[in-house]
Amino acid sequence: MPDGKPFIQSVLIVDDEPMARTLLRLMLVRSGYEVIEAEDGFAALDKIRSSTPDLVILDVMMPGMDGLKVCASIRQDLQLTDLPIILLSAKSDIVGIHEGLDVGANKYLTKPVSPEELSRHVREVLDKTQNGAPG
Repeated sequence: MPDGKPFIQSVLIVDDEPMARTLLRLMLVRSGYEVIEAEDGFAALDKIRSSTPDLVILDVMMPGMDGLKVCASIRQDLQLTDLPIILLSAKSDIVGIHEGLDVGANKYLTKPVSPEELSRHVREVLDKTQNGAPG
């Protein structure tokens, strides 16, 4: 912190539901994160490529390009392979969870998620990935 200001980590929230994005944004801002939003997978990839966030929270079920496809696309980009990704979904079945982790997500959370739980998981994934360990 050469200028005396703390380093603020950025989180990209990707969800097609405006209310879900708002709730997640409020939780994350309260925890001290800068929040960027995207309403679908295509917008998410554009935002990631223009200004890479420190972490991405992806809704799994979205029209057009779902969270699994976005996650797979990020993992195939050599410049983004280490970008931490948390999948967030109402789908809580074991097959869906394994699918999400198999495409390269660091963590899979189910909705609804409490502010404390979300903040803890974001912090854990960021800490692990910054220390060189897989999330």
